[in-house]
Amino acid sequence: MRSALEVVFWACAALIVWTHVGYAATLAALSGIAGLLGRRGRGRAPQAGAPEGAQAPELAQAQPAGRLPSLSLIIAAHDEEKVIAQTVERALALDYPRAQLQVIVACDGCTDATAERARAAGADEVLELARAGKIRAQDLAVERASGEIVAFCDANALWDAGAARALTGAFADPSVGYACGQVRFERPPGARSGANQEGVYWRYELAVRALESRLCSITAGNGAIYATRRDAYIVVDPIMGHDLSLPFNMVKRGLRAVYVPGAEASEKMVPSLMGEFARKRRMMSHTWPIVVRGGMLSPRGYPPAYAAMMFSHRVLRYCTPLLHLLALAANVALVADRVTALYVSTLSLQAALLLAALLAGVLGARPLLLARYYVLTTASPAAGLWDWMRHGTVAWWDAAEGTR
Repeated sequence: MRSALEVVFWACAALIVWTHVGYAATLAALSGIAGLLGRRGRGRAPQAGAPEGAQAPELAQAQPAGRLPSLSLIIAAHDEEKVIAQTVERALALDYPRAQLQVIVACDGCTDATAERARAAGADEVLELARAGKIRAQDLAVERASGEIVAFCDANALWDAGAARALTGAFADPSVGYACGQVRFERPPGARSGANQEGVYWRYELAVRALESRLCSITAGNGAIYATRRDAYIVVDPIMGHDLSLPFNMVKRGLRAVYVPGAEASEKMVPSLMGEFARKRRMMSHTWPIVVRGGMLSPRGYPPAYAAMMFSHRVLRYCTPLLHLLALAANVALVADRVTALYVSTLSLQAALLLAALLAGVLGARPLLLARYYVLTTASPAAGLWDWMRHGTVAWWDAAEGTR
């Protein structure tokens, strides 16, 4: 029995360390090796996200050098009268030929002045739709889109002037079907400094995303700034967000999903950590349907390297709450069976993490706030799974507190 407990404890601990640290370190090492090989004239590093010879017939030709493709920028909005005018105006001010840019606002069951303010701000098309969720609003907007590339922007996301050119530039490579940019999170006025540590996680996530893109394809995108080829757009279940479902589905179709750090946008950060937990809990209630029945777990269509990436960076991360609980239970049982310095130390480390998270709200020190952020965000996949299993997931949601 003790041997079995030790196997459970160390296996869980190893998987936790792998998904949070080992995976990124391995990507960095592989990227360095690929860079050395490239500098020695051995050619471009292989793109495992695009199997040899696998490409959609209609995407087989690259864009001519210097040619900008026509672009339809779609902004899905539900009751966004406070911010929609600024978002549309920023879209129209992009460094992109106006004749090749179409701005579409898809109003998802709006009950306020979103549609009127979008028209007044100069949107090319404003669709007033019955509420069916962000994804369905985007689907209907894509049907009206005239651009070769369809791009998507959150209602509160402000794109930098050069973002559209940078994002569409990725599609000069005919193997690319999906591209996402970089979001900078800005603290809302009056928000307490350090209350939400999302910025720390997001910098880590973007660094990993850059490595994934360089070596293969990214395993997830973001909803504030991304694009697909019009002919490669995929209609998914409305409860399954594009952030997670589009990249791996593109790879299954023989295309690549890439990260373009030069395509930048900004959004307001959720001001409080509990607000961030609620946001992640809602996101995870949409994630689990993708994991369980949306095709993520099926290896069919994945190149081996990408399958390993999906397991390491997605599946294991979502299973981290269970891994932590199993590690803690096994550690307690080992100490109860026989006290040893090793297992008392590992149990003390786990207890210290939980205690630090509890004290963060009182003391407010940065290390304690990071501990609380880690504990709550680690718990969010379990909370999201509970919500989905208990009452299902609806296709729509309201804006996170403090982000408008």
